[in-house]
Amino acid sequence: MQDPLFRVQSLRRPCLLLEAARAGLRHYRRETHLSRALGRQGHARLIRPFEALEELLEIEQKLNEERHKNEAGYSYFRHVEVLIATLAEAQTLRATSQPIAAE
Repeated sequence: MQDPLFRVQSLRRPCLLLEAARAGLRHYRRETHLSRALGRQGHARLIRPFEALEELLEIEQKLNEERHKNEAGYSYFRHVEVLIATLAEAQTLRATSQPIAAE
């Protein structure tokens, strides 16, 4: 399994999707948006950023597959919502990760 931060960094999506997600980052509030992006009820603050990011990447991958297949149920809004949460959780994970010192 790949490192989730590497997976985020290597995402290749249409510019419009990524620009919309980046624009939405400043409005992202983990307490209210993460549960919705994950598609479940509950307290998002109980989910660690690493686990949230892994789950968001799985959801995003499925949405991207739907986009490629032009499936009727595909929603750009939902895709952007998940991408916003993915980018925000990646930022949180980077900010809280401690570098490993070389011995």
